[in-house]
Amino acid sequence: MTGTLTSDTETRTVRTVRAGRPGPGPVRCAVGDLLLADLPVSVVFFHEHPLDPDALAAGLARALDRLPEFAGRLRTDDHGGNGDLWIDTDDSGVPFTVADAPYTLTEALDRMVLPNSGLVDHVRAAEARREPLPLLTVRLNRLADGTCALGVSWHHAVGDMQTFALLLRTWSACTEGTDLPEPVRAPDRDAHLDAHLPAEDCGTPALRLPDPAEGAELRRAVATAALANRTVQIWFSPAETERLRAAHSAEAGRRLSTNDALCAHLLHVLREVDGAGDEEQTLTMPVNLRRILGLPDTTLGNLLGEIRLPYRPGTAPAEYAAELRTAVEEFTEKHLSVRSNLRFLEQVGRDRVTECLPVGFDPARRTLTISSWCRLGLQDLPLAGHRPVAFSPAATLQLPWTSWLVEGPRGEGHLYTLVLPARTAAKLRTAATLLHPHRHPDDPGPAVAPRKLL
Repeated sequence: MTGTLTSDTETRTVRTVRAGRPGPGPVRCAVGDLLLADLPVSVVFFHEHPLDPDALAAGLARALDRLPEFAGRLRTDDHGGNGDLWIDTDDSGVPFTVADAPYTLTEALDRMVLPNSGLVDHVRAAEARREPLPLLTVRLNRLADGTCALGVSWHHAVGDMQTFALLLRTWSACTEGTDLPEPVRAPDRDAHLDAHLPAEDCGTPALRLPDPAEGAELRRAVATAALANRTVQIWFSPAETERLRAAHSAEAGRRLSTNDALCAHLLHVLREVDGAGDEEQTLTMPVNLRRILGLPDTTLGNLLGEIRLPYRPGTAPAEYAAELRTAVEEFTEKHLSVRSNLRFLEQVGRDRVTECLPVGFDPARRTLTISSWCRLGLQDLPLAGHRPVAFSPAATLQLPWTSWLVEGPRGEGHLYTLVLPARTAAKLRTAATLLHPHRHPDDPGPAVAPRKLL
């Protein structure tokens, strides 16, 4: 179906992209999918050249034939009281919008810190559990200076960022005529995961049931998020990041990763800016379970664990970075919690899974979540002949103390997107010296950037 809508500011066309045939059958979602089933995930890719919408749509149709979960619809099965969630791979399709947007590339980048950039059509995740709504949307924004921004949103129940990266690699292969990756799917995701889990894990569930007071406070925080919080973006050049990593490694007396150093540095800076250096504060870092469990990178679903690591008063950033490195190395023994989560749900009832929260999600206590989307190669993937020049998360809900780390423009350096209470965000904007102790005056800037990049 294709239609054209015209207004004073925008002309847009909408088509539904389908594979042309249904997938292999329904997929029973795992507990990890259910926990995220009210959330969309949205991103925007920025291109210096226009993209051919017909080539994009044709490539997407072929990709959906390989990954029919994205073209399907959700179904809740209340039989037996468990509230199982299924993905029907029925090829209902993906809405693909092409729209004129009155922004230059720089102005479009500026909009990524707004509550609604207007560059992506966010999937209506909560409603999609009850109504036959799309699990993936695509919006090609033709910008005023001849560039474009490609906004993509998907339902978190379909899969995590690694699953989306597989879709993008497949889409790219379909437009470029290169080798297609082979997805690994299971009709019952819990059963598939169970076969790869160790018999025992850390023994502590990563889920909790909030009490009524906390539930009410969280609902209030969601309702006021756009007014109470602000999004900021920070860029670290390749040389600056390497100096930071080398300095922390030397002080800690062991080799640290870039992620270790950046996470420790960022939490230290936020503690200083927020005046909370004498209080304990926790970092939550999602972890991709595929390599830990020996699963292929092309395995579909939400295969995520998390590390929760307190930052105690008096801890030096390099010391904390070393603690984070140790936590990564000891993840299976001390942080893997999938079986413990299942035992917890057996106690409270699986039908209450949607009432649960991850232990690591606690904005009231200023728990900082850093989701790293680095090393996925997303900016190396051409679509319709062109690679993106930049990539950014598009926050669907400005909940404080949530953040994302991705490669910077052209894959150089790191771009950090962070949601903070408005007052803390304002303080951070004046803390350039604290943020960038390893930035040199002659370090080159990013290839493209929003004007308020820190």
